[in-house]
Amino acid sequence: MLLIYSYIFILGLVLGSFYNVVALRVPQSISIVAPRSACPSCGHTLTATELIPVFSFLFQRGKCRSCRAGISPLYPAMELATAVLFVTAPLLAGWSEDLIVSWSLISLCSIVFLSDLKYMIIPDKVLAFFLALFIAEVILLPLNPWWDSLLGFSVGFFIPFLIILISRGGMGAGDMKFLAVLGVVLGWKLVLLCFMLATFLGTIIGLAGMFMGKIQRGKPFPFGPFLVAGALLSHFFGENMISWYLNSIAAYFYL
Repeated sequence: MLLIYSYIFILGLVLGSFYNVVALRVPQSISIVAPRSACPSCGHTLTATELIPVFSFLFQRGKCRSCRAGISPLYPAMELATAVLFVTAPLLAGWSEDLIVSWSLISLCSIVFLSDLKYMIIPDKVLAFFLALFIAEVILLPLNPWWDSLLGFSVGFFIPFLIILISRGGMGAGDMKFLAVLGVVLGWKLVLLCFMLATFLGTIIGLAGMFMGKIQRGKPFPFGPFLVAGALLSHFFGENMISWYLNSIAAYFYL
């Protein structure tokens, strides 16, 4: 079993590195195939030994081998996070058909997290690809009723749409489309929970950032990473969280 989890971890590192490329290139309309990866400071084309996920960063001490410019630790962190989530998924979801959906969701979340954090853009091409993938998975792996996915998509779309309409820009269109795609996987109950968790986390982090002077009042900051956190928490723990909440409410009224 250890061999299997080791393989999954390595696969997660490799895919995490690829997702970094997607997240950094697609928002800029650059091909993910060519040109080859290069140092953004000196243009040095990276060799195979400089492209080993996480380990190359550690061996090079976070610097380009050519010009010694610093490499953002965010990139190996994303590779490692993807690998850890890939390994954690079967422990939480079990070795079932749901695991395929879990890995697909983690993949989308990895790309969106970095893309929105870096550029404040959630690329339509990425969302369109995963929407098609999720629809195919819902059809081939009917884990939830088809209407739950349809309702989840609708709820995920219309809640941010109303917020954008009422607040005239309180959320981005990318967030709206991202939440709608998440709704296909999560269903209507969990996509609501996802939005609530993301709003709660975003509010806490936003207030803390303003208190520390890192975020300026009225200045937009990326909401996608909070939707990512809400989506993963809802997918893996949502049903238990909802059951706990309902049981707590019932116990309160029966006291």
